[in-house]
Amino acid sequence: MGGPYKGRHKLRRMQKPQSSRPVEEVVKELQKKRLPSYPHREQSLKIHGLICAKCGREFDEANKRLLTVHHKDGNHHNNPSNGSNWENLCIYCHDDEHSRGVLGDYLTS
Repeated sequence: MGGPYKGRHKLRRMQKPQSSRPVEEVVKELQKKRLPSYPHREQSLKIHGLICAKCGREFDEANKRLLTVHHKDGNHHNNPSNGSNWENLCIYCHDDEHSRGVLGDYLTS
């Protein structure tokens, strides 16, 4: 009675979009859009050093990408040049910091 594919839609092969621009130009444009610029990150790393404020792990140039800037008051628009609203946290401690409130809300509700 029609086999196992009865009533199923046929898969259509997607066509590649056509572009008159060279591939290299498209790649450069995508690379620019890939990472947003956070000037306060470099400033915070200079002020507070390459160390996690929570666990104390030290970083160097080779692995400083694992350090993030945490806004103490939670306001990402509050970026004083003296760094008073920032603390450098490793990706693990930063994740822990932001998940604490979620877990607390879950446990109390």
